[in-house]
Amino acid sequence: METTCTRCHQPVPEQSCFCPACGLPQLVYSSEDETAQAQPDVRAVAIRDASSINWKPAIRAASILAVPAGLIASGISPVGVLGLLWMAASAAWAVSLYVRRQGPAWITMGAGARIGLITGLMAAWLAFSVTGGALFVQRYVFHKAGQIDSEWQQRVEMSQAMAQQWAEGVGAGDAAQARAMRGQVEKWMLTPWGHAGIEAFGFATNSLLLLFFAAGGGAVGARWMARSRRTGL
Repeated sequence: METTCTRCHQPVPEQSCFCPACGLPQLVYSSEDETAQAQPDVRAVAIRDASSINWKPAIRAASILAVPAGLIASGISPVGVLGLLWMAASAAWAVSLYVRRQGPAWITMGAGARIGLITGLMAAWLAFSVTGGALFVQRYVFHKAGQIDSEWQQRVEMSQAMAQQWAEGVGAGDAAQARAMRGQVEKWMLTPWGHAGIEAFGFATNSLLLLFFAAGGGAVGARWMARSRRTGL
């Protein structure tokens, strides 16, 4: 496309930096500059892809690992706090499974933490349901209400005895007032709603811990997969 000089309005050949008539410098537009502007930054695309998640296969991978993790972390499992470590390992495994099936070079730790969080939500819901359902079946189906209440009373008395020893050790306030307060607390804890409230609080706390360990495990899994893929390249 032919252009004209802005000073003398004479024709200027294409790609010429100066007007052949008056010598005025001209603005030259290169097709390479237009191509560079039209194409996005490859590094930016890589970062965006690494931080994005294809949720359908991610949820599928999370659900595969969430079921055993939820069962192991529930109240019917004998492993106790080791269920939290299993939760972290399951989240990292879910991230590894997602990366291997989808084939990205790597994903960010934030994306791994989100996949781990989804795994933890599924596992926490399952653990909460299984633990609550097991208590319901024991109390109302197998008629073990007396045994459950007796064990709960022993736990309450033990906790109150420990609280009394602690209060005596630190010399806290009026002894009579402290005993009266502990008596009221113990009385409330032995009520049905007190027992149910404390158990529900314990379930909720366990669920939050599962989410925390799951998010951390997912982030660690993403970090490990990124390092192993880069080392392999």
